[in-house]
Amino acid sequence: MAEEKKPVQESEQEANTEPAEESAKAAEKEKKKKKSEKIPKEDYDRLQAEFDSHKQQHLRVLAEYDNFRKRSANEKNAVYNNAVSDTINAILPVADNIDRALAQENVSAEDMKKGVEMIASQFKASFEKLGIREVGQVGEPFDPALHNAVAHIESDELGENVISAVFQKGYMLGDKVVRHAMVQVAN
Repeated sequence: MAEEKKPVQESEQEANTEPAEESAKAAEKEKKKKKSEKIPKEDYDRLQAEFDSHKQQHLRVLAEYDNFRKRSANEKNAVYNNAVSDTINAILPVADNIDRALAQENVSAEDMKKGVEMIASQFKASFEKLGIREVGQVGEPFDPALHNAVAHIESDELGENVISAVFQKGYMLGDKVVRHAMVQVAN
């Protein structure tokens, strides 16, 4: 019975390959026919002009994008340079006063302390002008997003998770933490 099935399968394969060969021949004839057909010169010229127009439009868009990219990079650098310049201008008077304080030869410790206090208040004024504010005061509740706890104490006087000491002030610019406050937390 197996021998009977083989001849049937072979004849089915031959039948299947004949339509495939015929369709391949038909497709080849159509290609030759299309090649032999000439596109009218008016249509060719119209299509070529349309292609050239689209190509020029594409090149203009590429050039505009390149100019936009360069302009954006220049603006970004200008904004950064202006921000740095404004920051330096706010801090320069403080640096000048430090230089003046160091230039003093005969000064008492009390006068030196007053000078340093004046410089510290000038720094605070400069920070306010720049929009920088301090975070991490004694008595504030501890917030891990703003504070870095480096020590812990038990205290009956202070509440739960309250800052008991500040080792280093923290600073924020708007909503961004510039530096976390280094604090000691009670309880």
